[in-house]
Amino acid sequence: MDILSFFAENFDLPILDWMAANLKCAFLDFIMPLITVLGDAGIFWIAVAVVLLLIPKQRKAGLSMGIALLIGLVVCNMILKPWVGRIRPYDYQLEHFGKTIELLVATPHDYSFPSGHTIASFEAAVALAVHNRKLGIPAMILAVLIAFSRMYLYVHYPTDVLASVVLGTAIAFLGCFIAKKLFALVEAKGKAA
Repeated sequence: MDILSFFAENFDLPILDWMAANLKCAFLDFIMPLITVLGDAGIFWIAVAVVLLLIPKQRKAGLSMGIALLIGLVVCNMILKPWVGRIRPYDYQLEHFGKTIELLVATPHDYSFPSGHTIASFEAAVALAVHNRKLGIPAMILAVLIAFSRMYLYVHYPTDVLASVVLGTAIAFLGCFIAKKLFALVEAKGKAA
């Protein structure tokens, strides 16, 4: 048994099955697909970053978010997902246990690790919180809800989501660092001119 299967069978699937048995209800079945849509392709977070870039006092936050989201796209979708190649939990259940999981959302056809929704949400929310606590707090709450929705909807393992929270947070700080350096560079060139 490989490490991913070990975690799936001994940690991840028991948690997802517990959530399905104990948390599933009509309200969450309705609201979780709506919440998860806010993480689709990072579009919501990209839109927030663009709006912030248009507001002079919020440009550093918008740039930090944009840089973090771009780094996350490369790291998550182009490098980690194909490299790790982890199958989705509903596919694992079917292949290994013959159990069919009825999904409340369209079936994703890419790999499971890491969670792109979670990484993008934490990249954006943490970068925003670094620059603007007032906007950062609701953004962090939304990021947590999006991350939770991925597990509730049975499209990601808890280890996908936990790793994505850590990775997204780290990338957010990297985005903030790069944005700060770029702003300092532009200011230095402005003073020299």
